[in-house]
Amino acid sequence: MKAVVTGGAGFIGSHLVEGLLERGYRVAVLDDLSTGKLANISHLVEAKRIEFHKGSILDDELLARVFNDTEFVFHEAALARVPRSVAQPLEANEINITGTLKVLLAARDSGVRKLVFASSSSVYGDSNVMPQHEGLIPSPLSPYALNKLAGEHYCSIFKGIYGLDTVALRYFNVYGRRQDLESQYSTVIPAFVDRISRGEAPVIYGDGEQTRDFTFVADVVRANILAAESEASGVYNIGSGRSVSINRLAADIARLMGKDIKPVHQPPRPGDPRHTLSDISRAAGFGYKPGWSLEEGLKDIINSAAKQWNR
Repeated sequence: MKAVVTGGAGFIGSHLVEGLLERGYRVAVLDDLSTGKLANISHLVEAKRIEFHKGSILDDELLARVFNDTEFVFHEAALARVPRSVAQPLEANEINITGTLKVLLAARDSGVRKLVFASSSSVYGDSNVMPQHEGLIPSPLSPYALNKLAGEHYCSIFKGIYGLDTVALRYFNVYGRRQDLESQYSTVIPAFVDRISRGEAPVIYGDGEQTRDFTFVADVVRANILAAESEASGVYNIGSGRSVSINRLAADIARLMGKDIKPVHQPPRPGDPRHTLSDISRAAGFGYKPGWSLEEGLKDIINSAAKQWNR
C-alpha cells in the first residue's frame, strides 16, 4: 500500500516516513523544504526507497499527482509553532487552513482511504481542567492553535459530507532527534540542549512553573500508524500523560549533560498556555500507549546532539 506524508522532510514527518517503511508501505513525500530539511530523508531518496516531490500543499495539480493510488495520507505539513504564527498570522492561515483544505480535497478526489491530520494540544488554550480531554471546549490563544482547530473541523466535515475517513491527532509537545537546534522558533528541549552545550544559560519565558506534557517522537509515529490502520475516527490526544515544569526540565537536561548552569528568565511569550497535560485514555482505544519516559527521550536527543557536535 502507498502512503503519502506531507511535510515528510520535517522533524516528525521524516520519522513517520521511516516508521511507514518499516511497516512495508510504499512512501511518497511532499515537502517544499521551507522548514523541512532534505538531509532528514536524503538517505532514503538516494537509495530510491521513497518518492520525493518538492512542492507546496497549495499546488492542486501536484497534490493530485502525488495522491494518485494512495491508501493513506498523513498530513504533517504546516507553518508550525505558536511564536511563528503570531509573527506571521496571514502566512500561517494560508498554509495551515487553506493548505489543509486543499489536501483534503485532493484526498477526496483521489479516492484516499483515510487521512490522518496532525493537530495540536494548543487548541485547548489555558484550560483549567487537568488532564485535558477531548470533550473540553477548545479555546485557542494563537493563530496556530486556531489554524489547527479549523483543520480538525474540516476533517470532520469531509467525513460527514464526502465520506472521506479522517482522524485528527492532538500532539502534546513532541520532541526527539532532528529538531532544529538553531531556529529562533526552536522548541524548548532542543533550545535548552543547544545553549547548555555551549555553556550558556537556558532561557525560560516566564517564571518556569508552567508545565508541559512532552511526547517522544517515536510514540507519535506509532500513534499515527495505529490511527490509520484502525477504525479510529474523530479527535484524539497523543501525549505521555505526564507533565513537568519548565524549571524542572532545565535542571534535568543540565544534570544529564553534566553541567551546572542555571537558567535565565524573560517575559512570557504571547499565546503560550500555562499548563498542558494529556488524557490519553481515548487513544488507548485504538492501541496507543506511550513507550518512552521523558528521561529516556532526553538521553536519546542529548546523545544524538553530542554526535553532531563531535563531528
